Amino acid sequence: MIREEALSLVKAKIQNQNLVKHCLAVEAIMKAMAEHLKQDQEIWGLTGLLHDIDYEETKNKPEEHSLRGSAMLSELGLADEIVQAVKVHNERHGLARESLLDKVLYAVDPTSSGVSGILLFYGSFFLALVGTLALFGIIVRKFLFREEPHFVHVAIAFRQSILFSLL
Repeated sequence: MIREEALSLVKAKIQNQNLVKHCLAVEAIMKAMAEHLKQDQEIWGLTGLLHDIDYEETKNKPEEHSLRGSAMLSELGLADEIVQAVKVHNERHGLARESLLDKVLYAVDPTSSGVSGILLFYGSFFLALVGTLALFGIIVRKFLFREEPHFVHVAIAFRQSILFSLL
């Protein structure tokens, strides 16, 4: 299975867009980890993308989560290492994570949401800081130039606020 087919399957099986984004985030992290650990990026990426393929079917039955998904992936003919990693990423089953792929997926899955949250928090913090500094720059320019701020002054204030917030 190639990535485009896997992504189509994810979009067909998962309606919750936040869960789709989670799967995409896990895919990206798994590819980066594969590169760092000198593993097959395609296999690791597919594993990350498909790891929660059964989540919406099993969200009220967490004891079945990952068992249905791994069975589905096995029926589709995916590599045994992908099927196994998907199967053992749910800790409720008590199955041993033996391969490096199993262990990395288990570690990456819960942390990907945290990474997204941190990026969103700092992104919004950055925007708030830029806005505050820009407003301050506009006010300072109003008193320096003793006139209403023109577009040029506003543009300069925003550029300076971005520069100061990056420092």
